[in-house]
Amino acid sequence: MSDQDWLVTNESECRLFTASDTSDWGQNPYRLHRFLTDLEDIIWQEKDDYLRLQQICPLVRRLLNSSEWILTNFLPPDPDTGWSVQVLYDESDFPLTVQTVVWSPKSVSQIHNHAAWGIVALIDGQEKNKFWQRSPTPEYPDRIVQTGEHTIATGDILCLMPEAIHQIEVIGDEPTISFNVYGVTDYAKRFQFDIVEQTAMIF
Repeated sequence: MSDQDWLVTNESECRLFTASDTSDWGQNPYRLHRFLTDLEDIIWQEKDDYLRLQQICPLVRRLLNSSEWILTNFLPPDPDTGWSVQVLYDESDFPLTVQTVVWSPKSVSQIHNHAAWGIVALIDGQEKNKFWQRSPTPEYPDRIVQTGEHTIATGDILCLMPEAIHQIEVIGDEPTISFNVYGVTDYAKRFQFDIVEQTAMIF
């Protein structure tokens, strides 16, 4: 296991991430309900997405180390789409999405953003992320250019700023399983990008 934390900035640059200090954690089991309460406190108290991610990232790692049921609470990937989503918590007007996501071997996602801060903690497998940045021209206002790539492995956590653009590719012959948390999505700014046509479509 790698157990490294990474941040993808609004400019789609991937770099090692220094999360908040966790030395004062107690030894008590850390349950999903406590995690959700802590997240809600952070969301209301901290308005800066970067600082939010700094505080939330270690809580995700703590939760996964304490709540083994999450590690096995996922759906097999759909044979048609190549992926599946298992919602772990969903409440009207609660500003969070909490889920596990499974991708089939060799799957490649569309190039997309999330229009929300997000955290992807890889429970199993290897996943290559390619990163893209908007680079508009008069002829192609939705043009994007690749800024880099990085492969995350089991135990790694990838934190995404709202304007980060990425594409996922499953590496190896096994599915990838991840625990994902997202803030409130601005659906008017969530896009799927076509690198050939240099277009973007809301989805």
